Amino acid sequence: MERTRSSRRSPPPKKRSSKPRATIESLNGDIICMIFSSLGFFDLVRCSAVCKSWNAIINRCKLLQLLYCKLHGFSNTSGSSMRLHLEELAMKHHRFALEEGRIDIDQWKAHSVGVDQCRMKRGLILTGVGDKVMRLWSLEGYKCVEEYSLPNAASLVDFDFDESKIVGLIGTRICIWRRNGLRSVFPSREGTFMKGLCMRYFDPEAVVGCEDGTARVFDMYSRKCSQIIRMHCAPVTSLSLSEDQLIISGSSLGSIAISGLSSDQRVATLRSTDCTGIKTLCYNPCSRLVFAGTTAGYASCWDLRTMKSLWETRISPNVVYSLQHLQNDTSTLVVGGIDGVLRVLDQNTGEVLSRCVMDIGSASSSSNKVSGVIERNEGRRLSAGCCIDRIPKTIRPPITCLAVGMKKVVTTHNSKYIRLWKFNYSDKYL
Repeated sequence: MERTRSSRRSPPPKKRSSKPRATIESLNGDIICMIFSSLGFFDLVRCSAVCKSWNAIINRCKLLQLLYCKLHGFSNTSGSSMRLHLEELAMKHHRFALEEGRIDIDQWKAHSVGVDQCRMKRGLILTGVGDKVMRLWSLEGYKCVEEYSLPNAASLVDFDFDESKIVGLIGTRICIWRRNGLRSVFPSREGTFMKGLCMRYFDPEAVVGCEDGTARVFDMYSRKCSQIIRMHCAPVTSLSLSEDQLIISGSSLGSIAISGLSSDQRVATLRSTDCTGIKTLCYNPCSRLVFAGTTAGYASCWDLRTMKSLWETRISPNVVYSLQHLQNDTSTLVVGGIDGVLRVLDQNTGEVLSRCVMDIGSASSSSNKVSGVIERNEGRRLSAGCCIDRIPKTIRPPITCLAVGMKKVVTTHNSKYIRLWKFNYSDKYL
């Protein structure tokens, strides 16, 4: 009996080695340099952005310069020209990914009720409007890192953020949420401005587009309205700000007005040929081009250097809700609207380069993260002659807002969920 019992006993656990596991941090710089030297150019660029120590090793060994010269047949290149080359390569990679790359779509529940706006900066996504809260998400694991509640029963109209604060338009007041948790509301004076419809923030000023056709400029530090600029004779429905002190606004009557922050009058007016309301617009400071989307489904472009229209294309049978481009990108424009199709346009011609939706036949998987369940799907590109009405609306809900990052796009759909579209493209074709 005793022998039977002893035979059933599990073998003693193996002793774990006290020797610490080797990590890449334990390797000296020369070995790490040898590892990095076997990577492709774009992978090496990614590694240089991981941490300061890797960046220092790559710069010290001049791996990027040597590899770039080898790929392009150069004998030598300066640091400034190298940065330009890297930026050009990154933008080229971004365009190819949006136009031709594989599409993966991650979707997760972000709010308890419909969310219809988003902003994306520095690996963070800010979502809101719908319930009484804004949430800041990290792209690493889609974890909610911060949450901001609205004061009292006020409704959130629009918002923006930077590395230190969130600025929101609530009713007829401006509210600031510090990233450290403190919140402050601008003093409320009756009659300061009519109902605000949109807002853009460019430190140190926030500009509010109002129902009475004016743009109200608020100073973040004095907390006063510093200017009132008459932009339109109709409600201001969309806004964009530039680094060179320009306010660009669209109206419900289809006109775009441009004014300088240093003046209180319009300096130029642009008009679309379809004369329908401007729903969204954005400005590209690199090319000095203004892009607008209308309630009739048109996308338009003007050159601010000549104040002339460059192109106008009807890309959707109905409202274009949002259009954006990656900062410093002068080639592609991403557009979303009521039909739920994500479109990629050529900035210079208006040509539709790609139409994307979720693939109804893709195998959907999910994983449990800190923020909840992440649904993973694939996207597909539609042919030019594809009938969009035959695609179920459940997989192409209206795109109410979008934000563009490097080879990625975030979309909201006036539902509880937000989507992250990831575009992947092989480096070997560059």
